[in-house]
Amino acid sequence: MAFDAKKVKDEIVQWIRDWFEVNGKGCKAVVGLSGGKDSSVVAALCAEALGKENVLGVMMPNGEQFDIDVSIALAEHVGIESVTVNIKDAYEGIVNQLTPYFDNFEGQAKVNLPPRLRMASLYAVSQSVNGRVANTCNLSEDWVGYATKFGDGAGDFSPLSKLTVQEVKAVGRELGLPSKFVDKVPIDGLQALTDEDNLGFTYAVLDRYIREGICEDPDTKAKIDAMHARNKFKLELMPVFPYVPDDDKGLEW
Repeated sequence: MAFDAKKVKDEIVQWIRDWFEVNGKGCKAVVGLSGGKDSSVVAALCAEALGKENVLGVMMPNGEQFDIDVSIALAEHVGIESVTVNIKDAYEGIVNQLTPYFDNFEGQAKVNLPPRLRMASLYAVSQSVNGRVANTCNLSEDWVGYATKFGDGAGDFSPLSKLTVQEVKAVGRELGLPSKFVDKVPIDGLQALTDEDNLGFTYAVLDRYIREGICEDPDTKAKIDAMHARNKFKLELMPVFPYVPDDDKGLEW
């Protein structure tokens, strides 16, 4: 069945309105603007659902960000207010504190620190403006764990988590976003590689496998399956010990 971008866009807009009616009536949607398609589409969806005046974009460079002009242009195009919170001092402060203890603090722990600092900043902004934080992840990235737990994987509501990359792009075009926001080569802003370079396969291949179950290269299929299994915990609630007192007469959770 062909993807109906207009229908899905309208349904997401209504879903956002309904969610805010119950969980944040009168609150702003706070969206971290990275310059990529996902945050651009989420910002535009929230603006249509809640009104431009009820959406705040937050740009969070780690020092200098070469493509921050795209985020600025997106905020101007959608017509939303935006602020910039530079995380460089916080990032360098934590790195300097940890370096003496952990072999110069390299590897994934260091790579994942900026996304987590960005999410902490988003929540600080959100609480300052009576807001709700938008998660901007999509299904394709979530499927293979291409998100940082408690970083870009966090948020209060998630408009795109059930849409593949190709579907997100289609919704973006339906929203009238220019190609420079929808078709920009995806990068995580943390390394000098594209998302697809990091993954080792294209989103087109991944999306087809997710939606049709078809992946013609067995090595790529095995890699996707392994990544999905290894990272599935990121999307699940934290496991809790199922303690029940012997004489339990309390309220159900």
